[in-house]
Amino acid sequence: MSEPGLDPAVATRLGRDASGLVCAVVQQYDTHEVLMVGWMDDEALHRTLTTGRVTFWSRSRGEYWRKGDTSGHVQYVRSVALDCDGDAVLVRVDQVGPACHTGTRSCFDGRELLALVGPA
Repeated sequence: MSEPGLDPAVATRLGRDASGLVCAVVQQYDTHEVLMVGWMDDEALHRTLTTGRVTFWSRSRGEYWRKGDTSGHVQYVRSVALDCDGDAVLVRVDQVGPACHTGTRSCFDGRELLALVGPA
């Protein structure tokens, strides 16, 4: 018997792009540090919501991948929230090891385009 898939009440709230994907912003649950961005379709979101581990859809490989299965840098789900338009999810995680494939804690480490200090 197969799993039922994504709850229809959740699925109807999603604002998918032309490829059927929503943006998934991944944030460390306790420090609020933004770690990375990935993409999810209905099945990846379903797996994330039901397994306690973050699953993405890899646009480049055309397959599902669960963060940490090969690297050991696991993301344990703490909460998932949908944004106001339904086209992005915020996944708060407990990150084990680096989140970025480059080996850094965050995919945004050292990549500032603009950093304002104080009032603009």
